[in-house]
Amino acid sequence: MKRTNVAVIAVASAILLITAFKVSNAESGKTEASKAEEKSVAWFVANTRDARTQNDECHNNPGIQSTPNCVNALHALQISFAGGPGRR
Repeated sequence: MKRTNVAVIAVASAILLITAFKVSNAESGKTEASKAEEKSVAWFVANTRDARTQNDECHNNPGIQSTPNCVNALHALQISFAGGPGRR
């Protein structure tokens, strides 16, 4: 009986440790992805080449289209080219 209890506790502990490890790895992956510096609309207006590059990345990856950098880059491009040739 005692051996069974010890075995159950050991297995439960192992499962708990594995789950904790998986969660910590998942969180570190999110941290890696979020390390990309969030840039403002003003920054993208001043750096239109980077705004175009970011916009291309966002266009090619629908999963990131709602991120702040994608939204800001698109808005900056709209602002930058609103007063371009042929516009009033």
